[in-house]
Amino acid sequence: MKWLLLLMIPMYIFAAASFITEDEYASSLYKNPRGIGCDKCHGENGKGLLVAKYVDNGVQKEFRGPDITALGFKKFYESLDSRKRGMPRYFLTKDEIETLYKYLHKEKK
Repeated sequence: MKWLLLLMIPMYIFAAASFITEDEYASSLYKNPRGIGCDKCHGENGKGLLVAKYVDNGVQKEFRGPDITALGFKKFYESLDSRKRGMPRYFLTKDEIETLYKYLHKEKK
């Protein structure tokens, strides 16, 4: 029985350690939170992208993902916690939203 306990201790220690870094987790969450990634509309660094050009009633229009790097946390959180103007609702946890916010603001530290 003691040998079984001795074998389980290293397994517990290794299982408790994360297999990816916080930055790797944040990057993967940004690229694929629940289906389509934030990077598809907001770009690799959150500055925004041209998503599509289209014609509406004879008028040429563009759909752009906005720059989300200048948003304060409250506005960022509210934007992710609701659905509006082409922004899907991802149903992210508060921790996931905080992780995404930190990921976009990591250079500003």
